[in-house]
Amino acid sequence: MADDSKPVYLRLREIIAASILDGEFADGDLLPSVRAFASAQGANPLTVAKAYQSFQDDGIVIVKRGVGMFVADGATRRLRQAERERFLETVWPPVAAQMRRLGIRIDDLASV
Repeated sequence: MADDSKPVYLRLREIIAASILDGEFADGDLLPSVRAFASAQGANPLTVAKAYQSFQDDGIVIVKRGVGMFVADGATRRLRQAERERFLETVWPPVAAQMRRLGIRIDDLASV
């Protein structure tokens, strides 16, 4: 679900985060190089580098000079917790309000 109002590096960051959370990259795995990821996403390598740098700043990615960037140990757990908190604080409240307006119960969602 792309949000064109977000800066490109944040959208790229979301793609990387989803790949980690979906298990495409596990803790300790080598991530695609900046150039490879930029090429795959049709993005500027400097923008990809900024997305990777933000993960490095957050301790999600570690750099091994001359080797590449890796998912840090414990990164999946920390990322899942941060995304869960973000969902509950920012995504869920408007969804819950819309459900109340429409009379949708949690039980109704199980049949979807």
